[in-house]
Amino acid sequence: MDNIKYENGVLYLLDQTLLPNEEVFITPKTKEDYFEAIKKLRVRGAPAIGIFAAYAMALLDEDKAELKEYLDSSRPTAVNLSWATSRMLKAYYDGKSLIDEAIAIHNEDIDMCRKISEYGLSLLNDGYGILTHCNAGALATSKYGTGLGPLLLGKEKGYSFKVFTDETRPLLQGARLTSYELEKAGIDVTLICDNMASIVMKQGKIDAVLVGADRIAANGDTANKIGTSGVAILAKHYGIPFYVLAPSSTVDFSCKTGDDIIIEERDGDEIKNMWFEKPMALKETKCFNPAFDVTPNELITAIITDKGIVRAPYKDTLEETLND
Repeated sequence: MDNIKYENGVLYLLDQTLLPNEEVFITPKTKEDYFEAIKKLRVRGAPAIGIFAAYAMALLDEDKAELKEYLDSSRPTAVNLSWATSRMLKAYYDGKSLIDEAIAIHNEDIDMCRKISEYGLSLLNDGYGILTHCNAGALATSKYGTGLGPLLLGKEKGYSFKVFTDETRPLLQGARLTSYELEKAGIDVTLICDNMASIVMKQGKIDAVLVGADRIAANGDTANKIGTSGVAILAKHYGIPFYVLAPSSTVDFSCKTGDDIIIEERDGDEIKNMWFEKPMALKETKCFNPAFDVTPNELITAIITDKGIVRAPYKDTLEETLND
């Protein structure tokens, strides 16, 4: 599944806000178009945001340093965004072709996703029951994805999985996107409410939890879609492996712990209005709508990157694995 396509000098983006009912590609032309697409989640998932921003840096005729700062402000938690714009800015100062650099970032992500998928699949057995939260497939990255990558690769190799996907409120990425991707791939998927994660674990239906990450601190604390840390607590309680799958570029060594990760807070209308015909709460009712929470490293069984499978103590093993 291609969510970002560059063809004949034009960038095409699959508008994820319209899924699963409409598959529409848009063609951003201005810096405001790119900013709005990131902010409004037309493109989402840290790796996909990074790829999209790289193309913006290449295609827009703007002051590159100012453009980087502008794009970075659209979604500050996703480290791949600033990572990609920093790389593009360096390429600009080094006199490189920016479109070639953006294409390289895109192709490297495809390669990374394949490696992550292979490492992740090595931890799963045929017939496993898998729980997912949010969306970390090709829509959030490129090609296989991260959190869904082992499932999509496993399908190609003849594995059979039984997947339960949390709906992932308030933006319903699990319902709208993960179930959509898995259905398209022919993988057995069952959509559940977020608060059903405990009962399917208790009933013995889950053998492993697979999630993506938007930022990983140097000590292994991870910023995931809101609600993921609750799933990790449940997995710990029931003795179920909890795996975080993410490209090495998601690890931010400047963040020593999860306390250093900036948590984006979004408009409360996403809770009350966005997916409903009528408001689900009074207009004057206050909302608290963080986009992410932080999963403490002690709840994580392993962090699976394109450079290998990393286990605790993450403070030592992440740096050793990623800098090897």
